Parts: sequence; structure tokens; C-alpha cells
Amino acid sequence: MSTPQELVACVEKLASLPAVYHRIRDLLDDPDSSVLELSEAVSSDVAITARVLRVVNSVLYGFPGKVETVSRAVNLMGMQQVHDLVLSTLVVAAFNGIRPARMHMGRFWSDSVFRGLAARAAARRLGTGDPERMFVEGLLADIGHLVMFQVAPEPSAAALESAARDQVPIHEAEATIVGCNFAEVGAALASAWRLPGGFAKAIGAQLMPALAGPHVTEAALLHLANQIVATRELENPDEAALAMLDPMSAAMLELDAEQIADIRARAEQELGTVIALFFPAQGGA
Repeated sequence: MSTPQELVACVEKLASLPAVYHRIRDLLDDPDSSVLELSEAVSSDVAITARVLRVVNSVLYGFPGKVETVSRAVNLMGMQQVHDLVLSTLVVAAFNGIRPARMHMGRFWSDSVFRGLAARAAARRLGTGDPERMFVEGLLADIGHLVMFQVAPEPSAAALESAARDQVPIHEAEATIVGCNFAEVGAALASAWRLPGGFAKAIGAQLMPALAGPHVTEAALLHLANQIVATRELENPDEAALAMLDPMSAAMLELDAEQIADIRARAEQELGTVIALFFPAQGGA
């Protein structure tokens, strides 16, 4: 049996965020920092600069005209959104070399991007939360499973098999067999990486959003995105997703199946382009 912190401590030796991220994070936390300082921090890393400009000039943002410099991107998007964009590209890069034998990595990243797009589309459709922040939180929401299957593959696989066999939620099987669930592990990683506090709260509470405190809206949007991903291959996916929602989240977001269908359609429309954007070398995940 393992704690989330024990699992994260093992994977941190393999996957960590570079120093430039922590410099950007410190600037975001500093009320006296400037757009120029943030631009210079991002521009100090050629690879990050290239990834940021590639994403900024994609359909994900849809800015008119070409954005050619980081300073222009910061002026257009704001410091927080540039931080979130840098974080999303760095997380993918940090885990790029980690391929647990018992995980289908193409499916994992495809689902993660779809979850992020669904959370983003939901924030826009419902007029609540920060859509760009929700994309990154959605991208990270299932990262706990990547940690678990890398560090504790046998019990994690046993939990997956138990959930399917006994028809119980995967997080319940994980708590019994591994000692913690994927949401707890994801929250522990967000804390270990010193991500903004809302990330750990929302990711940790995605199974039960009421536990997220002031970040309950973010957690509820992640919870919704999870159900949209989980029902992708069902015959009536939107009705199924609505039925699977935590009652508090459904009431708070005032959802119906038609809204879920619209959110799903928007996410599906962007999925192929965004996967190619984050995984250009593979032509996808």
C-alpha cells in the first residue's frame, strides 16, 4: 500500500519541470513583476519559445495575424494564460520519455487532450471558470494514472482489473489495492511541482467536487469533462454523461444533455488539430 506522496517521490526522479518554469511561476506570484520580465524568462529557452509560439498561432487560440514574439503573446493573452500555456507544453515534454508497459500512451494522451478541450469548451459554453486554465487542468487531470502505472504497475493493473470485474468505480478499487486513487496522486504531483494552488485542489476533488472549497467550479468542470471522456463510445453518450454526474455538479452547472452534446462536439472538432500541435514529431500521441 502506498501514499500519493510516496508514488510522486518516485516519479519525480524521472519527470520534473525545468528551472525556467519555476522562474515563470515566481514571476506570476510577484505582484511587482512585469510583462517584459515574463517575456524574457520564456524567451530564455529556445525550445519553450518555439512551442509557445506554435500553440499561440494555432486554432486553439485563433488570434488574427501571426504572433511572432513571446512579448506579443504575453500582451495578447496576459501573464497567467502564458504561464498556463508554458505549463501545458512542459508537462507533455516532462512525461514524453515515460511509457509504462501496461498503458497505451497514444490513448492516454488522446483522452487527456480531449478532457482538456471538453473542460475548456464547458467553461466557455456555461460561462463559468477560466477556459484556458481549464484546458491545462483537464490535460493534467488523469496524470495520476501515469504516475501509478509507472511506479506501481502491478497493483495499479490489479485495481483496473478489479474495477472491471466487480463493476466498481476505478478510484474505489485503487484505494483498496494501491492505497490511494489517481486523483489523489495527481493532486500530490501538482503540489510537488509547485503548481498554482487551484490545480491540486481541482484535480484532487474531481471525483467529488464539493471537496474543492473555493475551487469547486473548476473541480465540477473537470468532473463533467471526465464523464464526457468516459462515455465517448456509448450509444447515447450525452444522456449517459448527464446520468453519471455528481448531483451537486449537475445542479451547480445547470446542465442538460443538449449542452453536453454541444460541449462534446466542440471538443471533438478541435481534437485532431490539438493532438498534432502537442505531439508534432509523432503526428499525434
